[in-house]
Amino acid sequence: MTPSLVTKRISVRYGAGANAVQALTDVSLRFQPGQLTLVMGPSGSGKTTLLSVLGGLLTPDTGEVLINGSTVNGLSQDAAGRLRSRSIGYVFQAFRLFKSLTALENARVALEISGVRGALAHQKAAQALNAVGVSHRSGLRPSELSGGEKQRVAIARALVNDPPILLADEPTASLDHAAGEQIANLLHSIAREQKRIVVVVTHDSRWLDRSDRVVEMSDGSVTSDSGAN
Repeated sequence: MTPSLVTKRISVRYGAGANAVQALTDVSLRFQPGQLTLVMGPSGSGKTTLLSVLGGLLTPDTGEVLINGSTVNGLSQDAAGRLRSRSIGYVFQAFRLFKSLTALENARVALEISGVRGALAHQKAAQALNAVGVSHRSGLRPSELSGGEKQRVAIARALVNDPPILLADEPTASLDHAAGEQIANLLHSIAREQKRIVVVVTHDSRWLDRSDRVVEMSDGSVTSDSGAN
């Protein structure tokens, strides 16, 4: 099945009454496999809220989200969790690695949560680390890794279950210039060569040369979309 990720007129509001904040308003987007899409805009524009909705972590107040043709809205917590673990990988700014675990063990965590254990989990985790260029660091803990290496391990963990969709929230914000460019190149190649849907929320202009599409947001709405028909 060709991976697909679609939003149809999604809106999200935080709070109520005079203190209510409209985080998203009627956002409709369709993401294509093989493309790296940037979501950009000022703080408070709705970028991270959109990413949370895309990943099934936040249910929109109105509208619909479809992942690989399945509507996420209305799923039970267990069903939504299974869909996320099967279909979506996440990469975060702060890496979110377990400090007491090695790089290999961190990559294995996602597999073990999905029920894959033993020799097969070891093999898949090792393959994932090799794919992102840190197999030689597999026995080291996060404190022994550079920022760029930590993010590569986090990407390996996100990909270890072979999800068709990869979502990244400010993945280079904590990295120096060289490491940030390497991560941008890596995620672009993952989209292009592995035909995954890759969506990156960022303020970092270094991504512009590595993107296939740029979605600009302001005050919860899409103000421009280079991939719009």
